[in-house]
Amino acid sequence: MFPQERSTYQYPPGPDADDPQYTGHLRRAALAASVGSTLEYYDFTLYTLASALIFGKVFFPALGPAAGVVASLATLAVGFVARPVGGLFFGTLGDRLGRKWVLMVTIALMGGASTLIGVLPTGAQVGFWAPVLLVVLRFAQGFGAGAEQAGATTLMAEYAPVRRRGYYSGLPFVGIFAGALLASAVFAVLGTLDQETLLGWAWRVPFLASVILLAVAVYIRLRMRESPAFADLEKHEQVAERPFQELMRQSRPTVLRGIGVRMAEVGGSYIYQTLSITYVTTLGVQSSIGPLAVAFGAALGLVVVPIAGRISDRYGRLPVYRAGAIFQLVFAPFAWWLLSLGNPVATVAVVTVSYGIGVSVMLGGQCPLLPELFGARHRYIGVATAREVSAVLGGGFGPLVGALLLGWFDNSPVPLAIFVAVLSVITLLTLHVTPETRARDITLLGDALDDTEEQRAARPAPS
Repeated sequence: MFPQERSTYQYPPGPDADDPQYTGHLRRAALAASVGSTLEYYDFTLYTLASALIFGKVFFPALGPAAGVVASLATLAVGFVARPVGGLFFGTLGDRLGRKWVLMVTIALMGGASTLIGVLPTGAQVGFWAPVLLVVLRFAQGFGAGAEQAGATTLMAEYAPVRRRGYYSGLPFVGIFAGALLASAVFAVLGTLDQETLLGWAWRVPFLASVILLAVAVYIRLRMRESPAFADLEKHEQVAERPFQELMRQSRPTVLRGIGVRMAEVGGSYIYQTLSITYVTTLGVQSSIGPLAVAFGAALGLVVVPIAGRISDRYGRLPVYRAGAIFQLVFAPFAWWLLSLGNPVATVAVVTVSYGIGVSVMLGGQCPLLPELFGARHRYIGVATAREVSAVLGGGFGPLVGALLLGWFDNSPVPLAIFVAVLSVITLLTLHVTPETRARDITLLGDALDDTEEQRAARPAPS
């Protein structure tokens, strides 16, 4: 283990330092991370909407309307299966070969796969091969996305001025909300077209347009320099040869904390974005209200995440994270009671507040916390493992458990409120045993759990 060892790298100057060269690199890194995240969630949201509304008719026409939608949604799940695999694969490469190289590959993989979906032949044209090709491209999309968020957050944490790390680490998630909004807006326009035009050629346009975001992201990332912390590890031959084995040998307690703290955020995010919409639809709320509510929540999150990150620079990661989890815990009974009314206005208000405030405040504390928890040698794979495993547990199984509860308890909102509260309690209990990491020395080779009292006392005060 490396409890007191650090790399020889001297951290970049603080936010008040006059260093134009460093400032330029920081801006390019922030832009590269944000644009990449925008592309990722533009593609993700685009595929989600298309799988529900279009792909069943285009790629599975022989199955009929109902079975075609089921088959289409099954291809959506392939991306979730691919994400943890891609996170482990590219996370390991990110700690061995560098953050920049991996982020170039993941963005090309995601954007390229999305663009190719726009030129796929239909089921009517090539039969069985149409869904096969769709599944392959969806897997490639998820494989690249599995390491994109972890890489973007890690990159920003290692580039950012120490006293503003919370603010800069949250910028990739601003890109996530922007991508979701952009895709929702595109589909709102497509919804005005007649079915023949939509299913004939118009659905392809948003996927083909991914190439524009891809070109911008690649151009920016080509001009971006490697993370200074990794470059120094490489220079002084401190790069881990087997980062995943090192992570499992030395950092399992840290990984478990990373998974635990995410349960309220990732579980709440997917439950309020998907399950709550399905629930109110069964109560007679128009299907168009759900996407509108999610769009409002994403718009609010655009503002809340960087603000919460900035507050975490001042008061610490744990107080901000804890505030978001407590808000979700307290709000859950009221939220599900309001949703049970089947009122469109109440639905929009609940999803907007839950997603745009509860989840987004937690993200503001989480974005800098996860990279700061891990040591420099295995940071990328550590963040990727914690993020993707928790995404499967909270994001994959969370809505499924909620749907089962609805079936078992005759559509009662009470079990769902309890379930969201339980996820919040898991996060709060995990935060109780997680160390504060605000302004931690990002060059330390050991995890935050190994920091000495002297190292904690040496952290700079908030600006």
